Amino acid sequence: MKKLIALGLALATIAACTTDPYTGEQKISNTAGGAAIGAGVGALAGRLAGGGDPPHSWVGAGGGAPGGGPVGAPLDQQEAELRRQLQATGVSVTRQGNNIILNMPSNVTFATDQDSISTQFYSTLNSVAIVLNKYNRTLIDVYGHTDSTGDDNYNYNLSQRRASSVAQYLQSQGVDGRRMKFEGFGETRPIADNATDFGRAQNRRVEILIVPLT
Repeated sequence: MKKLIALGLALATIAACTTDPYTGEQKISNTAGGAAIGAGVGALAGRLAGGGDPPHSWVGAGGGAPGGGPVGAPLDQQEAELRRQLQATGVSVTRQGNNIILNMPSNVTFATDQDSISTQFYSTLNSVAIVLNKYNRTLIDVYGHTDSTGDDNYNYNLSQRRASSVAQYLQSQGVDGRRMKFEGFGETRPIADNATDFGRAQNRRVEILIVPLT
């Protein structure tokens, strides 16, 4: 039975492979890769439901593909649209597997030591809200971060308020609040060296994590 499941996963993965027309390399598209993962999960679910009967496993694998396939395509579209909307805004868009991360440096989002969103950043958040409303099969986590300068407790509270401000603004633009949560981490999750001005500037940020509903 294990060999059958392994074979099913291998076949699903092979089916998901495409050839890059420029490099000739084999790769897996996000859409097809989602289908392959869905097929693998379906095979495992079928195995558990079928009590060891191979036909149930293959029915499960077939049923898993539709569940996995739709994950990749909308995310690809959402990522591309966010990149278009956020060009030259100072906000970076990063794809990590099936998640999308928006990194908003505090120098373009908030005034120093303030938790009120800068008015010039409203249009950027409006663009984010448009995409989030269009692709609404996602959950949204808003995280606030600071550098290590100053009191730990002050930094934590500031990061919490900033995350809350961004989440509330997105909600005011029609994003369903039930999809969102916000949290401040203060200085506990640096992405750069706090010993330099450049590093501290990178650490002062708000991140939006977009996670697909599956």
